[in-house]
Amino acid sequence: TNLSQDGLMPNRSLKRNTFELNASSKLHDKLKVSASANLVRTDTKGRNETGYSDNILSSFRQWFQTNVDIKEQEDVYFKTRRNVTWNPAYYDDLSPIFWDNPYWTRYENYQTDNRSRFFGNMGLNYKITDWLNVDGKVSTDTYTYIQEERINKGSNPVAKYTRYNVDFTEINYDLMLNFNKDLTEKINLNGVVGTNLRRTHQRSIYASTNGGLVADRIFSFTNSASPIEAPSESDEKVGVDGIYGLLSFGYDKTLYIDVTARQDHSSTLPSDNSKYFYPSVATSFIFSEVIDAPWLSFGKARVNYAEVGNSAGFGQLKDILSYSYQFDGNAMYSVSGTKRNPDLKPESTTSIEAGLEMYFLSRRLGFDFSWYKTNTKDQIMPVAVSNSTGYTDKIVNAGEVENKGIEVSLFASPVKTDDFKWDINVNWSKNENKVLSLFDEVTNLQLGSFQGGVTLNATIGQPYGVWQGTDYQYHENGQPLINEANGRYLVNSSASNNIGNMNPDWNAGINNKFSYKNFNLSFLIDIQHGGDVFSLDTWYGFATGLYDRSAGLNDKGNPVRDAVADGGGILLPGVKTDGTPNTTYTDMSNYANATGYYRASNAQHMYDASYVKLREVAFSYTLPSKVLENSFISAVQFSVIGSNLWIISKNLPYADPEAGLSSGNLKGFQSGVLPTTRDLGFNVKVQF
Repeated sequence: TNLSQDGLMPNRSLKRNTFELNASSKLHDKLKVSASANLVRTDTKGRNETGYSDNILSSFRQWFQTNVDIKEQEDVYFKTRRNVTWNPAYYDDLSPIFWDNPYWTRYENYQTDNRSRFFGNMGLNYKITDWLNVDGKVSTDTYTYIQEERINKGSNPVAKYTRYNVDFTEINYDLMLNFNKDLTEKINLNGVVGTNLRRTHQRSIYASTNGGLVADRIFSFTNSASPIEAPSESDEKVGVDGIYGLLSFGYDKTLYIDVTARQDHSSTLPSDNSKYFYPSVATSFIFSEVIDAPWLSFGKARVNYAEVGNSAGFGQLKDILSYSYQFDGNAMYSVSGTKRNPDLKPESTTSIEAGLEMYFLSRRLGFDFSWYKTNTKDQIMPVAVSNSTGYTDKIVNAGEVENKGIEVSLFASPVKTDDFKWDINVNWSKNENKVLSLFDEVTNLQLGSFQGGVTLNATIGQPYGVWQGTDYQYHENGQPLINEANGRYLVNSSASNNIGNMNPDWNAGINNKFSYKNFNLSFLIDIQHGGDVFSLDTWYGFATGLYDRSAGLNDKGNPVRDAVADGGGILLPGVKTDGTPNTTYTDMSNYANATGYYRASNAQHMYDASYVKLREVAFSYTLPSKVLENSFISAVQFSVIGSNLWIISKNLPYADPEAGLSSGNLKGFQSGVLPTTRDLGFNVKVQF
């Protein structure tokens, strides 16, 4: 396959070529060999910047001058190849004070990366008897990755060239004994006993120029203005040896019991704690096989229990030295700021799930209900410690987080005739999580800190991912308090107020499918209720006057940017200290207004992330078979597919609630996000 893609931003491209080969051969009646190989080459240029300072969308959404013509910025860049920016330092100093010309950023400060990846396997299967066979397989996944980032001379940040090289290889060796035996007419026993050896090796090196570049547009380490500092290097080898077994018992196609067990031995844990065992049991009972009822088409009850272990990452056990600088020709090293832990234990997750699945009226109606609870404890993470210890944080086994919830799926075929059928599927899920414990006497663990002064936290007794920041001051009736002198909100300036939760209250999806003869139409409605997102875009943009609510007319019919004495300003919803509604208009004539970062609380820019979306629509038409009966073609189908077609409803202004920055489990923060795109595709499938 070949993929060639242009992005939304200028000077953006992605090219990917994939080559795949699969082969198998029966060497003997009982011996079969198989192999697969995949080679993927990806070259990317100009990925969109995220974060803040070098993100063009942060400029547009937070600080931009709306009287600037972007086309003029484009023209002046391509005519001069200079950084003639809309944001000069002064009238007689045209160098950028904060933001570069956006075309300069895209064509001079671009990023590139390329990855060459190979993954594949080779295996042998030997059939010992008709119910017993042995499988042996060796698989590998290896890639070489190079990432380069550039900042040319004349940019607002110091000119720089950085390069990051990674070589990664993972090899798995698997040996499995598989069996499947009918012990009687009603009893079946099948399972597997096996071992897995996994070896990973990653080497990386990161280097950067120092103090700028000597010549512009030459991105190399030899062009560094000052001698480059020692690069950051890593060489990580990890091994995990596992033995496991699965036993599946089935009785009369009615009762099923699956039992699994696995023990892993990890090289990243201390020798006393390097082995960890985790089992599981899954049971199901198909009661429709023993209940003779014409209205019941199928019924199954299930209960499952599982434990899962997880080891530490590389290099978490022993303290390391970090290179600091050269002094008098000697390399100087210092102890890392993170205290490693030689007594780490493996992480563990315990889960239980129960469910009921039933279909009625010849499967015209049905549901699948499940309840679950998952507890994860001894998580391996860094926690802050007193600087007097000589460290900033310490790697520990910390805390327990519980997740529990329900998932419901409803199925129905309201209409079914010879030519027409309507199927509907409704899914609804709700998850509640809670931090049950942390480390020692710690009651709050900061998971992430973001621009604007907000943080995501794990607090005992609270959900995992609570937003904290400055908040309103509130009257006893729950309404925010207004300063009667200037009409602004009174702010609780503590940064530890709980102001939001990144987790949604519930999610749902409604999928409809209509079939009429050779035509098929389906569409999916996707729903999220709840969850909170902090917008850095409005945090700054409401102060700089970029958004519509900072202009126009107020409820008096006067321009909001006029002086309050002249009838301007806005009336914020809230109450006076006596609990009566606010009647004081507040000034909106400059950046120090009540709605932006200079005066507002963080809570004022925390938004409900609920949405209703038309996620996908698909329409297809299959040519009648009689049209093709005299040809070598057996079937032809035409399809049109659209994704993310319509945000039907949302509460977050100016952006898609799903767009934003995220890292691991951290989400719910927006800064300079790209507009959401609609995707349209046309497909023709021909069978011979």
